[in-house]
Amino acid sequence: MSNLSRLDGKIALVTGAAMGQGKEMARLFAREGASVILTDMSMEGKKVAAEISNEGGDANFIQMDVANLDDWNKAAKYIENTHNNLDILVNNAGIAGRSSIEDMTETEWQKVMDVDAKGVLLGMKSMLPLLKKNKQGSIVNNSSIWALVGSGLSASYHAAKGAARMLTKTAAIEFAPFGIRVNCIHPGVVQTALTESLLADPKELWRIGPIGRAAEPVEIAYAALFLASEESSYITGIDLPVDGGYTAQ
Repeated sequence: MSNLSRLDGKIALVTGAAMGQGKEMARLFAREGASVILTDMSMEGKKVAAEISNEGGDANFIQMDVANLDDWNKAAKYIENTHNNLDILVNNAGIAGRSSIEDMTETEWQKVMDVDAKGVLLGMKSMLPLLKKNKQGSIVNNSSIWALVGSGLSASYHAAKGAARMLTKTAAIEFAPFGIRVNCIHPGVVQTALTESLLADPKELWRIGPIGRAAEPVEIAYAALFLASEESSYITGIDLPVDGGYTAQ
């Protein structure tokens, strides 16, 4: 395990932790001393938790749907029974939409909004009592550069990520009296299965931007680690693009 222990003794919940950015966040947080609860719809998350445990970390898995309040309440009860409190919440789970406004169906719109926006709301709402216990804590919402700029790629995805961004700012103000910081990461193009499902040819977009490549999932995880740790103790309500300079153009 890491000698830095930037999250030593912290209890962290990471959603969408079965793969991609969430998986790397969970692994990194554990290496930095946190006890990590991984959640995902996919049972692959259980394997990730086992891998972390085998490497000497403290990790457990809960299968849950972030768009389901009952699932969130069950997760909160589990954390209360096993750890009593929560220090870090990372709302990472997300799905991609594909349709333009012209082609959008109500079904696709609702599905993406339920996971990418409602899931963030339910996570903050259900975990707030646990976060309040220590009178300090950190919430990291994983949004997207598509909450900051347009692309014409997916109307539902843009809208949902934009909602997550503004939920972050609202929660940062609302939760500040409780000592809870709330910040938003906006990844650019990351080399994950989600990106590949959203873009017809991801390699074309990867070449756009000053750095000229896609991010590795662990590079997003390090941004989350900073916002989760005490190193960012005076930071709340921010947008943190991790996009290789894409939005600087």
